[in-house]
Amino acid sequence: MNFLHTSDWHLGARLGDYSRMAEQREVLEEIRTAAESGEADFVIIAGDVFDNFNPPNEAVELLYRELKKLADDGRRPVIVIAGNHDSPDRIEAPDPLAVECGIFFIGYPDFTRGRVELESGVAVDFPAQGILTIDFPDKPQVRILTTPYANENRLRKFLAPENREQQISDILGSSWNQLAGKYCDDAGCNILTAHLFMSEDRHAGELFAEAGPAVEEPDEERSILHPGGLELIDAALVPTPIQYTALGHLHRPQSIREGGSPIVYSGSPLAFGLSEENQQKSVVMVELEPGRKAKVERVPLSSGRRIVRKTFSDVGAATLWLGENPDVWVELLIECEKYISAVDRKQLYCAHEGITAVIPVSGTADPDAGAIERSAPDLTESMEEIFKSFFEYSKGIQADDDILSLFREVASVTLDSGSEVESET
Repeated sequence: MNFLHTSDWHLGARLGDYSRMAEQREVLEEIRTAAESGEADFVIIAGDVFDNFNPPNEAVELLYRELKKLADDGRRPVIVIAGNHDSPDRIEAPDPLAVECGIFFIGYPDFTRGRVELESGVAVDFPAQGILTIDFPDKPQVRILTTPYANENRLRKFLAPENREQQISDILGSSWNQLAGKYCDDAGCNILTAHLFMSEDRHAGELFAEAGPAVEEPDEERSILHPGGLELIDAALVPTPIQYTALGHLHRPQSIREGGSPIVYSGSPLAFGLSEENQQKSVVMVELEPGRKAKVERVPLSSGRRIVRKTFSDVGAATLWLGENPDVWVELLIECEKYISAVDRKQLYCAHEGITAVIPVSGTADPDAGAIERSAPDLTESMEEIFKSFFEYSKGIQADDDILSLFREVASVTLDSGSEVESET
């Protein structure tokens, strides 16, 4: 029994003003090829298929078209759960048509439906909320516990409406254990898929203590670790019968637990920010047999541009590098004593089609140092002094005479206009 685990496609995502649709088409084809060459019997997509609640039409069309190919007329069922970027209602909307193709969208934790028997001979059933089973003509039954993303209020409503005091992690753990105890045994293959932040860190559940969080989500993921979101879930809550846990949310491919029952984040198939610059993207192929440990193999992906940040001492050096590296997204930091002229900016943007930003920095600036700490402006200062402070804060360099002259011209026009309005009133 083989299956493919992937997540965090973020279809419709943009990088600044740039669309990523061409890259996303390419990487989805690569994922389908991996499923075919790995002879995957089914596919799990662990959330965040879209980048936001209202994705562009081309992203929706791409998802449906590629999932239909991936499902292979129901011979390879595809299980999709919602992530925190997805609208649960949008995820479940195509259900009546999707199930005929062997695609099963699960937006809410209490999702359930009747048994579906596909023309391929595969049958998918939903014996209770939070679990589905897959029956193949000649393979062991597969049981999948499903936990799409939901904030604490929604999870409590779906799983334990009568209990307003119990920790949400305890509620999840109790639900998982009840389902696993009733439906999961060594006669079949047992999987949990969820979109959340899981860790074996002993401080799980204490993220809002005065000492601060024990672990943090990387910058490129929209946080769920906040009041009203969803707390960190302890990996110890995964039930014993579960042979593999397929997670979504974190973009870096990683294993929370490798020994015993693997707990794995497949990671995103494309890089979506600078913090993912050096990550090898992949999907996960898993081999399962009833009562046996899962065999896990990462399948590297090669589609998509890298996202990099480069610092140059002058525009000429930057232009040369850009010409030699056309297939990346790049944030340029140019060391200069004053602002970058319009002529220089045009030269840079004409040299490369993937520049996400051009940022002037002083020669001593540290691009990784983060924002400069700054107190509130002193409003008793002159307008020009406030402007000079703001310019230095935002640009990392001091305003030169040309900039100050332009500011004075704009300020005088603004003041004159204000005087005219005041006199009219």
